[in-house]
Amino acid sequence: MKRSIAEHNAMASVLDDRERGPIFPELPDSPDISGLGPRDKVILTCGTDLTPEPYRWLWQYWLAMGKLHILAGAPGQGKTTIALAMAATITIGGRWPDGSRCAPGNVLIWSGEDDPADTLVPRLMAAGADRARCYFIEGARRDGEVVPFDPARDLGQLLEAIEKIGGISLLVIDPVVSAVTGDSHKNTEVRRALQPLVDLAAKCDCAVLGITHFAKGGQGTDPAQRVVGSVAFTAVARVVMVAAKVKGDEEGQDTRILARSKSNIGPDDGGFQYHLEQSEPIPGIHASHIAWGKAVQGTARELLTDPDEPQQEQSDASAKDAAIDFLVEILKDGSAPSKYVETEARAAGVSWATVRRAADTIGVTKRKMNDAWYWFRPKLLNQVAQDAQPLNDEQVEQVDEQVAQSTEVL
Repeated sequence: MKRSIAEHNAMASVLDDRERGPIFPELPDSPDISGLGPRDKVILTCGTDLTPEPYRWLWQYWLAMGKLHILAGAPGQGKTTIALAMAATITIGGRWPDGSRCAPGNVLIWSGEDDPADTLVPRLMAAGADRARCYFIEGARRDGEVVPFDPARDLGQLLEAIEKIGGISLLVIDPVVSAVTGDSHKNTEVRRALQPLVDLAAKCDCAVLGITHFAKGGQGTDPAQRVVGSVAFTAVARVVMVAAKVKGDEEGQDTRILARSKSNIGPDDGGFQYHLEQSEPIPGIHASHIAWGKAVQGTARELLTDPDEPQQEQSDASAKDAAIDFLVEILKDGSAPSKYVETEARAAGVSWATVRRAADTIGVTKRKMNDAWYWFRPKLLNQVAQDAQPLNDEQVEQVDEQVAQSTEVL
């Protein structure tokens, strides 16, 4: 094909470029720094000039000095009461749920939901707090007027107030979303809003505890991922604690558990049982307080299954069939302790929640004897397992007879 002179020239130009190699765009002009002052510069520190320091704990692996923490949970789980129980322990130098002793200190509380006089102080008193060590942020003064407290704007004034009272060991923010002036679901805005609290924790050398709620849904997922709002809340916090109602040790009874769901500076599992109790710290004043229970082991996801929330739908029907087969085998001798069934289920990789549902389906009977719960195999277990239907009244009577006979043997 015959080409024009212009086409030949264009091809020659392309070939020349290939021989010369790639052509890179010119770099932009250097930024103009003439307007910067002579003392404006980036501050760098060499690693050899830094001395490694251990974390300093207010409560070992739960509350760290100079760090931000989050306490989350569904409504009605006593999150504020838990925070006040921690505050009370600090004011009197009391003992934590694990038995360790706390160094006495002052506490500062910023609450946007509860009144200090009729709610917070009575709960602190019910927890045995030293009220002389408890302080509350009611607002800030600007141009002679009292305005709502803004951590980004009033941090300097707050630092001055803290210095006057002699320092604090714990700052409680309830709810922590009140520190966010922008959209609490936007990662950038949340991080920007939480930074003053992070700075405050470091400058005051105190633990900052922010309280928040769980979002609806998300059952069965990592509890830290259920915190309402942006993921920045749990990302910025060094320790995330969660509180929820769970199935208790005794059949048919529920309890509550405080668990660690995330920690960047220590273990991220384990927890403690707790109960909400009512008391009358002074005549005519009623308030709730926390009664701590025993320590529990496991991840937050394993520990926290809220019985008040709908169970997540089982996507694989074979899981329930596997649980039924497991119960057939584990109860083949007639009965087994509940704790043994649970231990064997975990070892076999069968979800405990699925085992409980399977037990209800095939009609496993549960009885308490000698301060321990036992699971009894239904007389018609194999037949019921085949059709996966609950026992009818006649079958229930037969099972009761079998239980009575088994009880006499035990």
